[in-house]
Amino acid sequence: MTRQLRLGAFMRPVGIHTAWWRYPGAAQDANFSWPMLKRFAQTLERGRFDAFFMADHLALLNMPMSALQRSATVNSFDPLTLLPALAVVTERLGLIATASTTYNDPYHIARKFASLDHLSGGRAGWNLVTTSNPDAALNFGLDDAVEHGERYRRGREFFDVVTGLWDSWADDAFLHDQASGLFFDPARLHVLGHKGEHFSVRGPLNVARPVQGWPVIVQAGASEAGRQIAAETAEVIFASSRSIADGRAFYADVKGRMPAVGRNPDHLKVLPGVLVVAGRTTAEAEAKKALLDSLVHPDSGLPNLSIRLGVDASGFDLDAPLPDIPGTNQSKSSRQAVIEQARRDNLTVRQLAQLAGGYAGLQMVGTPADIADQMQAWLEADACDGFNVMFHTVPEGLDDFVDMVVPELQRRGLFRREYEGVTLRENLGLPRPPNRFFP
Repeated sequence: MTRQLRLGAFMRPVGIHTAWWRYPGAAQDANFSWPMLKRFAQTLERGRFDAFFMADHLALLNMPMSALQRSATVNSFDPLTLLPALAVVTERLGLIATASTTYNDPYHIARKFASLDHLSGGRAGWNLVTTSNPDAALNFGLDDAVEHGERYRRGREFFDVVTGLWDSWADDAFLHDQASGLFFDPARLHVLGHKGEHFSVRGPLNVARPVQGWPVIVQAGASEAGRQIAAETAEVIFASSRSIADGRAFYADVKGRMPAVGRNPDHLKVLPGVLVVAGRTTAEAEAKKALLDSLVHPDSGLPNLSIRLGVDASGFDLDAPLPDIPGTNQSKSSRQAVIEQARRDNLTVRQLAQLAGGYAGLQMVGTPADIADQMQAWLEADACDGFNVMFHTVPEGLDDFVDMVVPELQRRGLFRREYEGVTLRENLGLPRPPNRFFP
């Protein structure tokens, strides 16, 4: 194989399946346990993963209490507080954090991620998201979620401001000349002076240009607006394709948009999320998955389905097909994926709720060889550049992947045995962006 898989690990929450924390042997408090998170990061680095990926949530009460009380996601660290700590106990593992463009200011985000990149020696990544959760809006002085198109216009301008701030200083701006007494060269400092529809930011940033030039830009949107902003700005996409056919179409669409905006398609890595359950035999892996699914409480099903659809599903007839769903300000791609699955597989609301209460996305269940076969098929079909791996529980699922699946991928030449470089960009095969203000 001339191409190799890029592997991220989705680690906030540490398990994507609703019942991960109920699984026998699970570290139930792992989302909020520094010793466990430290162990997980070091295990991922031992497995030569590209990155530790942290999602973020800005609200708690986004489901009925009957479901919320069964969720292990309600208690977790702020990503930009945890990742600098993980930077100290790892050396090569990338550190990617989600930060919303809807409820932050660009100067804050530029400063925090530039700092993380320096503290980690060039391993930071920013997952740029817009926030659709109406409960998050209530925490920031609004009565409802910001309209979908408005969120994306703000997000696009937000990106321009943050990257402009990262380019405030030339790489050689700081002289540190004790003899002359000059600490920096003013000619190598740029004042941004941005004034736009959503932001007015003078700058410059009071942090030197990041080690990587810019932290790696990650996105997850799959809507039309999300695909376009990804083609314009993203370097990694956390994709949600559920089949090779869907993956090929998404891969071709987003990468196909890049030349028109002056970008090389090779400078974007598409990593679909995948829940992996590995076993020494297929029967063992399937038994693990069946046990996991059996631990989903019914109270979790309908509320999770409601969140994915952006409408209250509690009044739907459980044994009837999914009714027509009106448009909302919620995530369009997530809602559409659920609707398409319901129509394609003739699922009832009850069946959809059961899936929503567990995990309804791409899953690979089987032996290390089975899982490697599937990952190789996706890569060779140009349906991905790798995967953002989710573990059925921790620590068991993470250990299984690193100890069983990674060696099989390495044996096939599909995955590295040693890191290619020091920075996240070097390991992902991404170029360091030039400074737009200083040649």
